[in-house]
Amino acid sequence: MSQPLPLSGVVITKNEADRIARCVGSMAALCSEVIVLDSGSTDDTVRIARSLGARVEHLDWQGFALQKNAAIAMARERWVLLLDADEWLEPAAQADVRALFAGDIEQADVWLLLRRTHFLGHALRGGSFAREPVHRLFRSNVRHGLKAVHEYLDVAGKTVRTSRVLLEHDTARSADEYWSKLQRYAALWAGEQRAKGRRAGALRGWFAATAYLLKNVVVRGGFIDGAAGFRFHWLHARYAKRKYDLLASAP
Repeated sequence: MSQPLPLSGVVITKNEADRIARCVGSMAALCSEVIVLDSGSTDDTVRIARSLGARVEHLDWQGFALQKNAAIAMARERWVLLLDADEWLEPAAQADVRALFAGDIEQADVWLLLRRTHFLGHALRGGSFAREPVHRLFRSNVRHGLKAVHEYLDVAGKTVRTSRVLLEHDTARSADEYWSKLQRYAALWAGEQRAKGRRAGALRGWFAATAYLLKNVVVRGGFIDGAAGFRFHWLHARYAKRKYDLLASAP
């Protein structure tokens, strides 16, 4: 069995019993510790995580950025691998992480992983979500900036490089559930923008949706994913429109 890397795996959870084993299992194959910060699961998330050797802690929900920062602060290693509960590393990707630690790991403060989205059983091959660079491997002193939705890692003054590690992302249990999540994100985004004093015109949402489809379906080749891919991108185009519609309708 391969020795664990000097790496802390962290994930935040709430009611992820159907997918936490895949996530934690892929980190346990690499990391010297796996930390699950749970915010009150009522299913088997905690039991499953512990059965796989993870250390489970509890913190009432603080928002995405604060919750992830709290989990990172619990890490004992100098390097952190941060995954969402619906993300995982296949064996080939795990081998690429090991190769990185055997060679270039210290050449950067933050390493981008290439995230491939799966939508209802289909792994996307085109569009922005087929190889999306995400900040998932970084030194343990790095934190997220405070933002209501689509939290970001604050990499100001840090050296960022792109790895070859492919991160899998199974984004939706169902199309209806996914659309509900996107609507929640849209409301959070619009509220954040209103708080900054920003507004949008009545047609801004249509422009955003059209631009999204042109970029992802045409320019970046999302059409190669057929009906499954178009269904995914159509939901995201609706999301782009809804964000600005909510902002435009604000008093």
